[in-house]
Amino acid sequence: MAGGRIELRGVTKKFSEVAVDNIDLAVASGEFFSLLGPSGSGKTTTLRLIAGFEQPTSGQILIDGADVSDVPPHRRNVNTVFQSYALFPFLDVSGNVAFGLRHRKLAKADLRRRVNEALDLVQMRSYAKRRPAQLSGGQQQRVALARALVLSPTVLLLDEPLGALDAKLRRSLKVELKALQERVGITFLYVTHDQEEALTMSDRLAVMNAGRIVQIGTPRQVYEEPADTYVADFLGAANLMEVDVASAGTLRLGDCTLASQRCEATAAGPAHAVIRPERVHIEPHGSPGANRVPAMVERVVFQGATTQVMLRLATGVPLQALVQNDGAELDLAQGTPVHAYLPPDGLRVLAGSGRGVPAPAGEPLVAS
Repeated sequence: MAGGRIELRGVTKKFSEVAVDNIDLAVASGEFFSLLGPSGSGKTTTLRLIAGFEQPTSGQILIDGADVSDVPPHRRNVNTVFQSYALFPFLDVSGNVAFGLRHRKLAKADLRRRVNEALDLVQMRSYAKRRPAQLSGGQQQRVALARALVLSPTVLLLDEPLGALDAKLRRSLKVELKALQERVGITFLYVTHDQEEALTMSDRLAVMNAGRIVQIGTPRQVYEEPADTYVADFLGAANLMEVDVASAGTLRLGDCTLASQRCEATAAGPAHAVIRPERVHIEPHGSPGANRVPAMVERVVFQGATTQVMLRLATGVPLQALVQNDGAELDLAQGTPVHAYLPPDGLRVLAGSGRGVPAPAGEPLVAS
């Protein structure tokens, strides 16, 4: 389906405080775009502004080039799926999906066809005569999607629609939801605080904090090249370390000298370096070579596919490593001395992140 381009131009929304602070955003037609951030970051308010449930204090909201800032929700070709699916308990599945079409004065055959097509999209046609109370949470979510899609919107807004489901069901439905978006070809704007959801499904995502967009990019770009300590800490697990930049690509961590191939700091002095836990390699104590720092094993946590190893570097800095469980025995009991290898291509120094920049929201420097 053509259309579905979203543009926000200098959009601000003030309640008693500023909820959305002068943001600019462009979402391409047919894109799966996620707004990611903690509670209070402004992501849901942004979605409500696009839906028309709130009006901007200033700025413009455009859909397919038309300014809809003052257009009521029912006149925007946009539909919304919420975390609470709000299905009508007195209607069966077919009736719930057909509800939005009733006022369009369709012929009965056309209405039935469109409802069946929507139910086929979400694999729920065989449940057409069941009431919501007879469905599981995942099935109710599919019905809510079908009810939104049957109206043929150019934009579908999703406000944490998987939040009420258990972890296993969320994992399976993430894959289904992305596949569904690719089949219908419309723009999905997805709001979540779950980093894994955003990384799994999005073509691009925006990380929000305090009403502002901190960084926009593909999941890989934002994960591997965080703009600052906030993004590095919020999106996945990250090891954030205070270092001193001696020269371009050369760092000091206590008495250890480290090389970084991803040093964005342009001047010598204090900075923050980040390395993801999966890039940290644990080696036997005394292993020779550059970028190896003495450490002690503090805690080992089995997580199934991986084992989380909490280290304490000789400099006193905590460090987290993830070791793939490939069948090899790990001799990493608490108190074991090791060396932590921090590969130069995995160690990134953030620009403009001198000492004294706190980890986000008061979290420790090693965060998950």
